Formats: sequence, C-alpha cells, structure tokens
Amino acid sequence: MNPTIMDIKNRRSIRKFRHDQIPEPIIKEIVESGIYAPNARNQQKWHFTVIRDKATLTKMVEIIKENIMKSDIEFLKQRAKSPDYNTFHNAPAVILITAEEETRFVELDCGAAMQNMALAAESQNVGTCVITSSEFLFASNKEKVREMLGVPERYDHVCTIALGYLDGEKPAMPQRNMDVINYI
Repeated sequence: MNPTIMDIKNRRSIRKFRHDQIPEPIIKEIVESGIYAPNARNQQKWHFTVIRDKATLTKMVEIIKENIMKSDIEFLKQRAKSPDYNTFHNAPAVILITAEEETRFVELDCGAAMQNMALAAESQNVGTCVITSSEFLFASNKEKVREMLGVPERYDHVCTIALGYLDGEKPAMPQRNMDVINYI
C-alpha cells in the first residue's frame, strides 16, 4: 500500500501520551508541513504557535477549564470537573492554529493545514489529537492570551493539535460509513 494512504488510514486520535518531548527537528518538520497545505488564493492567513513549555501548557489548561466552567455546556463542564482533566491529554507539545478574523475560507485552509500536520506526525510515529474545545482559551481576556502566546492581532482560534508519543496501544479504527460515497 502507498505510504501516504497507509498514514491516512492508520492515524488515530491519541489521548494518552508519554511525557518525553518530541525532538525539535521532528516538530519543525510537522509544523512546516502545515504551510504546504492548499489555501484560498494562497493568502496563507493562518498562524501556528508551537507550545512545548509545560508551565505554559498548564496555564492554558487552567484558562480553558475556568472558561468552560462559566459556560452553559453541561457535558464539557462535567468533563472539566474531573480531577485528571487536561484539555490536551497531557501531551508534551501542542500546536495552536489561529487565523485572521473575517477572512473567507480560512477555516477550510486551516483544516487542510491541520490535516497535513497530523499526517506528517503519523509518518514520524508521533500521535495527535485535534482539539476544538481549546476555543475556550479565547473566551475571556483574548488580547492577554494572544500576547502570552505570540498570536498576531486580529487572529482567532481555529483548533489545536496535541502531539506526543503514544503511551500504550493505538486505538482501534472506528467503523467507517462507506454509504456516504456516490459515484456517477
């Protein structure tokens, strides 16, 4: 089987990571894979922030948890109440993907970049989990969070990718619905 197709079919959302850090050259290769994603009119209105500092990751989780608890989303509040709650599943590295506000198609562009990074990680035996509840990081004090993480002004959250080496067995592939394909 073609290695790219194999990586696509083998990638899983990992929620249990080892604590050892991913070497910098591998992280750099993964992140740079994102900028090679297709994007509308080649505007590249995205920004990628790589966070490997444990104290910063802990602060991010605290902010997210605090903002989730102020929300009216009960299932997230229940999850955040757990003593072992960690938005990023204790991954040693996180890539925050942000995009320029009010730019048409930018979420599609960032989704393509995210997929490139997830597949590049899979090819390096690095596990990933795409996380959207990290949007709560920006639910209050948006400017302070942007400053803390070096996110450009006028850029907003799209998603995050938790990265790390798998601790344990890779999850089984969930059932895929092939009825969503139509050939004409």
